[in-house]
Amino acid sequence: MMRTGRAAIVAAVVVAVAGLSAGCGGSVSSSGQTDAKKLVLIPGVANEPFYISMQCGAQDEAKKLGYTLDTQAPTQFDASLQTPIVTGVIASKPGAILIAPTHAQAMASPIKQAKDAGIKVIEVDTALEDTTIALSSISSDNVKGGELAAQTLSKLVGDKGSVLVINTKAGTSTTDQRAQGFEDELKKNHPGMTPLGVQYNNNEAAQAASIVTATLAAHPDLAGIFATNLSSAEGAATGLRNAGKLGQVKVVGFDASPKQVQDLKDGTVQALIAQNPGDIGKQGVDQAAAALESKPVTRTIQTTMIAITQDNMSTNDQYFYKSKC
Repeated sequence: MMRTGRAAIVAAVVVAVAGLSAGCGGSVSSSGQTDAKKLVLIPGVANEPFYISMQCGAQDEAKKLGYTLDTQAPTQFDASLQTPIVTGVIASKPGAILIAPTHAQAMASPIKQAKDAGIKVIEVDTALEDTTIALSSISSDNVKGGELAAQTLSKLVGDKGSVLVINTKAGTSTTDQRAQGFEDELKKNHPGMTPLGVQYNNNEAAQAASIVTATLAAHPDLAGIFATNLSSAEGAATGLRNAGKLGQVKVVGFDASPKQVQDLKDGTVQALIAQNPGDIGKQGVDQAAAALESKPVTRTIQTTMIAITQDNMSTNDQYFYKSKC
């Protein structure tokens, strides 16, 4: 997210959320019937192209299958803001909730209340550590995304040279998986490339720029950078621009929001690893419908990703994230 928001999924346990959950009266009453044709999507954060694209895919599929879909999202990727939304949605008694939990532990209690109220729970994009609550989890395979990033960067640098990973925050599950997949792929299949390890920018572009400046001073032969989220890529580009190395040191970023696509067009980054959030939304609705119609539900679904460069971007614009449906 994630770029600025979604990357914070497991950054820190929000102690205040526990108090908030308790302060909301503990459990929500499970009395009364749910509306089996009503679905609610609760993304990680509002006005974010990844989640907007997910919403578009979910809306189209819900309409196709004869369901209504409402979307309610917090203004920040924060469990203390997502919790009251979940509580309010439970009171409206939809048949199913599609949710991207903003914290793997802190969101367990409110989401379990939805389950206890008879609402089907489907996780989209992110997931709880407790695997007993949701019926299905649909997400990108972030390890494979990291592997694809390594393969793509290898081609860009001629399969040789020193390469750096800039990650957001230590302990962030999605971006840590991307970094791990990247490093594993280098070790297995690219002996000519020298990994310089993973450095963390605390989701701050300015800090990522400083990391690049320091790395270039220590390793003037730096050939490439894998940036696991938006702030990492933006900061890497700034650091390279300041050093007069923009375009010489190749950058592979993650995701395909409008800003990132423009950076690819401009040559600020040389490749993007794009997820398919529309398909995550579509499959989330499919699993919710299956659960509501007493059909088999698939517990874990991982969607594909694609590497986009300037050479192939005109034929892969279906992977560009949307600002509106």
